[in-house]
Amino acid sequence: MKPRVLFVYYTFTKQALRVTEDMESVFRDRGWDITRAQIELTDARYKDRFKQFPLQHRYLDIIRLLPAQLRRATGEIRIPRQAEVGDYDLVCIGSPTWWLTTCMPIRSYLKSGAAAQLLEGREVAAFVVCRRYWKNNLKTVKRLAEANGATSIGETHFSYLGGQVRSLLSLISYLGTGEYRDRYLGVKIPPTNLQPDGDDAARAFAVRLADHVEIVSTSRGG
Repeated sequence: MKPRVLFVYYTFTKQALRVTEDMESVFRDRGWDITRAQIELTDARYKDRFKQFPLQHRYLDIIRLLPAQLRRATGEIRIPRQAEVGDYDLVCIGSPTWWLTTCMPIRSYLKSGAAAQLLEGREVAAFVVCRRYWKNNLKTVKRLAEANGATSIGETHFSYLGGQVRSLLSLISYLGTGEYRDRYLGVKIPPTNLQPDGDDAARAFAVRLADHVEIVSTSRGG
């Protein structure tokens, strides 16, 4: 049988989806069966803020998430059936960083009964897309996945260009306009989102994961 990989992710700006697509190309070329499961934030307290892109109120919409993120809160989400049941050889979890840590939709999934059922005994890998801060996000995804009985076999991150201030201005500009601009509030800013070399890095990460799973499977006589 073909080895099977599941990608569970949340995305608003489509950056986690972009990483997923790059990684999928590697698994597809190696004959794997690929499944996607995009988590949807349905919580009435927050969902209206993400109805459209660009954001209608870029500053308020971002700041209003801060209290919940600081509390490491969970919220109501829609979990695709593929992320509830399935016999997967590998589960890849993609989480954007919101206010220094794992985004609410992925945290909510990893604390759900569905994740507990699916991840028990599975091998998992995590990837983070972020402006600057990734360590706490990856640490949290790994910890919550392992709390569900999974074994972590790898993690990586993809960050945006610019220092602390300019990368923030660049992201705010993009969230409010949906366009790449050279300046925001009179300050020269770098392009936001994943950079061109991120595609190669995502594929290289997928190669390492596929190699590991295939070698372990062969050693077990799979």
